[in-house]
Amino acid sequence: MEKPRQVRGWLDAGKKRLGLEPSKARMNRKVGWRAADCSLPSATMLTLRHGSAAAFAIALLASGSALAQAEDLHLALEGVETPSSLAWVKAQNDKTLPLLSADPRFSGLQADALKILASKDRIAMPNFVGKTVFNFWQDATHVRGVWRRTSLESYKSASPQWETVIDLDALSAAEGKNWIWKGTDCRPKTHDRCLISLSNGGKDAVTVREFDLTTKTFVDPAAGGFVLPESKQTIEWLDADTLILTRDWGPGTTTESGYGFVIKTLKRSQALSDAVEVFRGQKSDVSARPNVLRDAAGNRVVLLTRATDFFHDETYLWDGQAAQLLPIPRKVGVSGLIGGKLILKIEEPWTVKVGTSAITYPAGALVAASQDLLTGARDKQIAISNDCDPCQLLAPGPRQSINQVAVTDHRVLAVVYDNVRGSLVSLRLRGEFGVTAQTLPVIDNAAVSLGSTSDEGDDVFYTVEGFLTPTELKLADATGTTAETVKSLPAQFDAKDMVVEQKSATSKDGTAVPYFLVHKKGWKLSGQNPTLLHAYGGFNLSKLPVYDPLIGKLWLERGGAYAVANIRGGGEFGPAWHEAALKANRQRAYDDYFAVAEKLIADKATSPRHLGAYGRSNGGLLMGVAMTQRPELWNAVVVESPLLDMIRYTVLPAGASWIGEYGDPAIPAERAWIETYSPYQNLKAGVKYPLAYITTSTKDDRVHPGHARKFAARLDDLKVDHLYFENTDGGHANGADPKANARRWALHYTYLSRQLMDH
Repeated sequence: MEKPRQVRGWLDAGKKRLGLEPSKARMNRKVGWRAADCSLPSATMLTLRHGSAAAFAIALLASGSALAQAEDLHLALEGVETPSSLAWVKAQNDKTLPLLSADPRFSGLQADALKILASKDRIAMPNFVGKTVFNFWQDATHVRGVWRRTSLESYKSASPQWETVIDLDALSAAEGKNWIWKGTDCRPKTHDRCLISLSNGGKDAVTVREFDLTTKTFVDPAAGGFVLPESKQTIEWLDADTLILTRDWGPGTTTESGYGFVIKTLKRSQALSDAVEVFRGQKSDVSARPNVLRDAAGNRVVLLTRATDFFHDETYLWDGQAAQLLPIPRKVGVSGLIGGKLILKIEEPWTVKVGTSAITYPAGALVAASQDLLTGARDKQIAISNDCDPCQLLAPGPRQSINQVAVTDHRVLAVVYDNVRGSLVSLRLRGEFGVTAQTLPVIDNAAVSLGSTSDEGDDVFYTVEGFLTPTELKLADATGTTAETVKSLPAQFDAKDMVVEQKSATSKDGTAVPYFLVHKKGWKLSGQNPTLLHAYGGFNLSKLPVYDPLIGKLWLERGGAYAVANIRGGGEFGPAWHEAALKANRQRAYDDYFAVAEKLIADKATSPRHLGAYGRSNGGLLMGVAMTQRPELWNAVVVESPLLDMIRYTVLPAGASWIGEYGDPAIPAERAWIETYSPYQNLKAGVKYPLAYITTSTKDDRVHPGHARKFAARLDDLKVDHLYFENTDGGHANGADPKANARRWALHYTYLSRQLMDH
């Protein structure tokens, strides 16, 4: 039977919720959301929402008034593709590209990066569609990529016989479009039609078109084929001829974050304007979205989720006529359906009264609950002796977390991390006999990532890897205890003389902050080792010990050391670790990062002259703070796809959706703490800043390029040297093509080599 959408395709490790680093996985794994245009929320809207003097000030900034220009001299750079902005970008690129590309190391780094990114030795990550294995593949010949298929047996062989289904290079050329692949969602049961999501230039906003897997052609709209114009949108198959979706339906249907809050059904051959509304959230929400779940017993559940902020949802059960609010935690992830029971990963404690007892399930736990219990069809006052409802499947300890969950026909799979070391557990619900658990094979000190589960049965693909251990793709029957290694990535760099250590630093408030350190064996603690420190620290996302060939080849193999800090704000140790750095406590994440840097220096692993910092997206904000609060710690800072103007982030796409993480600058008390760290506002004259490399993408419609542009322009005002490069394609994920990505990484590591390895 068809599985819930969030486990049908390959899942990226650690990417649980949509935001800065991807997404609420269930919201945009395949199709993305509506693109917010360049216009900002009106002054009236912001003032009415908050009714405060601070709101009025923000509104003036949004309106582009004379006062706004006086306070922000670089507001015009928020115009994404205005002639003046693009001229500024060109001038910056024209300074940076010749400097870095002329470095004698650049061409070799670029060639090495392209060899890795376009290598035919890469694992072709599989996705089940029915019983067939599909894969999207890019290489030097297929720059934009091909979507292809083969049988499971063929896939497991050394030389799979692939059949091309869609050639994206040919399609782009034929249609004169800059198409970037954004995924598929195939029709349940028959598996003969798929919704193909294509982005123009890499934006989150996509065009969605129905494709026939039998004829290998797009279905003509005149013959009833679904075609959905460009938008950030979430789409599910309700049945063979009906979709349920949210998108930009026109004026008044998107939130302040730029996402749809109106859910409608759309039948085959029905005009978009005739779609039938079934649910409406509010403009102040982050979004509303559908989620259709199916299980092997033939049950189907349609959930409608209203995201009131980034972390809090109201979950409704829709029966085709009305939507009923379910009494489940608001901080919850619905992971699937098995035996008619919803599998819930709860991010806050949940107390349920069953019979005469009240049971509290802890934050971070995995719980199964039936529809009858949740809708009141079953009397909670009556305890059923031969069932477990709700049923706690798994509860992590204080230094553990559940990172991913998938559901097969008969099992619930969970990736569990213990002190940032992964394992895979298969859970079986046995009614009155409770829950049994068994582990599936992994390697020691590994990152584990769930992949595609079969549409029928219990087969599951998953990967295991380590910093120095190439990725292995395994195939297991979730009902068993063994797994077959079907693919292994050849070593992409020489790691025989390298070692991984896990260490701990003490943060400003006494909290122990773990970090990984990868370096050459027998290195000298002389303070001279060029070291790159990476972290993220937000949105409940974990930084895991993954095998990264680019870091290995372009940095470690050349004598660099690499550290990864598991700072608060991430999900390494469950909800509490994330919540410790929310909103007013944001500084804790930054203090954690500084503590790791100080420990590296104190241990003489490196020194400020040879220590570099790297982060992107929310991690790019971390880099801005590292540069403005502790400039003396670094000689290099890579600030990629960053948030930097935290006073205006809510009026830039899609910033309002992240108020739950950072707070709202239109509320005076919250603005006060944001102002203490907002990098753009905290650049000061007379401070010796390290030479920063700031980079973003013109097509990034998730984190607005204006953040990076204005920060660089402010550095120009202060006559502080820096390097700035803006890619004109690729979006937030930098996914345009391998050649562009190879240049991106060559620029990164040329800059880092100049700053940390020279002299």
